[in-house]
Amino acid sequence: MFASKEDVVELYIGDLAGLVHAVNIRDGRKIWTFKTDGEIRSSPVAVNDLLLIGSYDTRLYALDRGTGKVRWTLQTDGPVHATPAIQDGLIYLSGCDEQFRAIRIADGKTMFALPLGSNTGASTAVAGTRAYVGTFNAEVLAIDVRTHKVAWSFRDPDREFPYYSSAAIDASGDGRVIVGGRDKAVHALDATSGKSVWKFVTRARVDSSPVVAGGRVYVGSSDGKLYVLDAATGKKTWEFDAGDAITASPSIAAGRVVIGSTDGRLYCFG
Repeated sequence: MFASKEDVVELYIGDLAGLVHAVNIRDGRKIWTFKTDGEIRSSPVAVNDLLLIGSYDTRLYALDRGTGKVRWTLQTDGPVHATPAIQDGLIYLSGCDEQFRAIRIADGKTMFALPLGSNTGASTAVAGTRAYVGTFNAEVLAIDVRTHKVAWSFRDPDREFPYYSSAAIDASGDGRVIVGGRDKAVHALDATSGKSVWKFVTRARVDSSPVVAGGRVYVGSSDGKLYVLDAATGKKTWEFDAGDAITASPSIAAGRVVIGSTDGRLYCFG
C-alpha cells in the first residue's frame, strides 16, 4: 500500500519470508524493515502514524510508520491472513482462530470477540454499524458491531462452498453486499436482510475480491476472466479473457482498472 508522510511517499509491503518493508517510492530507497516469525499474506493498513499488518506467526502488529518499531501486538490463536478493516478508532478482524474481533487502534486492546464457528480467509467489510465477512463454513455473515451479535447469515441453498473473497459494499440504492464464492459464483445480498438479490455464475471459483464503481462490479475468476457486471441486476456487461486464473482483486483509479493474473501478467484497462 502507499502512504504519504511529510515529503516522503512510502510503499509498505509484506512478503512470504515474514518481512515488512517500508520503501521510498520516489527512489526505491529502503526506509526500514521489520521481521515477523511467519509469512505475511495480509495487506498493510496505515492509520495515522501506525502501520497495521498481520502475520502467520498468529500476531497482528502495530508498527511505527516512521521507524518500523513495534507499538503493540495482538496475539491470536491462528494465522492472521486477513487485512484489518478500520472504522471509528477500531480495527475489525476475523481470522483462522474462528474469532471476529474489534480491537482498539490506540493500544491493541480487544473490545469484544465473537466466535464465528469457522475459520475465515476473507477480510471484513464495514459499513455503518455492520461488518460483513464470508467464512470457510460456506456462510456470509453480517455482524452488528453495537450488539456484538450476528445480524444475519447467508447460505446458498443450491451449493455450499467456502468464501475466500472479501466482500464489497454497494452503497447505491438499497445497499448490497457483493462477494465471490468458491461455488463459482458472484453473489449480491441485501445488506439489511441477507437475502439474495442476484447471482452471477462463472466457470470456476471466485477468490478475487470484487470492486464496485460507477454502478458496475469488477471481479476476476479462476476461469481466467475479468468480469464487469451491472451492480443492480448482475448481468454481464463485458468480460476479458486473460488465459489464466485471476485470483487478485481489481484496483480502480483515474478511470482505469488494473489487475494481475497468475501467469505473471498485469493488465490495465481504461
